[in-house]
Amino acid sequence: MKFSSTAVNLLASASWVLGASLQQVSNFGTNPTSIQMYIYVPDKVATKPPIIVALHPCGGSATEWYSGTKLPSYANSRGFIVIYPQTTHYSNCWDVNNAGSLTHGGAGDAQGIISMVNYTLSKYGGDGTKVYVMGASSGAMMTNVMVGSYPDVFEAGAAYSGTAFACFAGSKGDPTPFGSNQTCAQGLQHTPEQWAQFVYNAYPGYTGRRPRMQVIHGLADTLVRPQCGYEQLKQWSAVLGVSSTKNVTGASVPEGSAYTQMVYGDDGSKLVGYFGQGVGHFAPPNEPVMLRFFGLLS
Repeated sequence: MKFSSTAVNLLASASWVLGASLQQVSNFGTNPTSIQMYIYVPDKVATKPPIIVALHPCGGSATEWYSGTKLPSYANSRGFIVIYPQTTHYSNCWDVNNAGSLTHGGAGDAQGIISMVNYTLSKYGGDGTKVYVMGASSGAMMTNVMVGSYPDVFEAGAAYSGTAFACFAGSKGDPTPFGSNQTCAQGLQHTPEQWAQFVYNAYPGYTGRRPRMQVIHGLADTLVRPQCGYEQLKQWSAVLGVSSTKNVTGASVPEGSAYTQMVYGDDGSKLVGYFGQGVGHFAPPNEPVMLRFFGLLS
């Protein structure tokens, strides 16, 4: 059968339309809080693809966060898979205060997210050593929760305008920066050792490797105060056993001259912070910087 040039063009257009898109997944495993799973699988998936969990901010959704970063474009070129969890509870904010999510093997939103990861690893033959998590605002808070409660699952995380692991622990009411309990979002402080103990308590007896962390925060953030970023660095520096070695300001910082880079350890490969002058809530994701930290971009 011979196709006309018009028919060929129509078929090509149809192929493009039917290409990779955000898809909802049902029945992905244990899901105690009935959160939803969406996934982006590029047309060309890498062999043993890495997986990134991308967590939306308060009031957001999976579809909005899918459009809110350039991760799908990088997934197309690098072959990794992106999971977009979605919650409709607490004004679409994650449950960063409940014991279930703050405990390894507990319940809460965290267990549902882990089920999504396990489903994706199994269905697509993913690389279990290359699972990452990122998020903004409430999603950044949940990023800290995931790497704290499940260090055996994640290789690294990136938190844009979040709070330390267990900062909202035990908080009554909505675990949101605009809720009735402002103690955490206004910059709750502990010593590095105290913050680290919260992480250790989440998974008693765990002696394996800990996820690397990238912390990004705006210095003009009045909703989740900049101190929250510094408290995260205190927490993960103690957990990862690295100390602050230098600050880099100006054009040499990847995000631009408005940011100061706080390097921990020899090269910041385990822990690094970025604080933006004049940047409010929330600090916008910089995909190349994040993906290089994850090891998914050279």
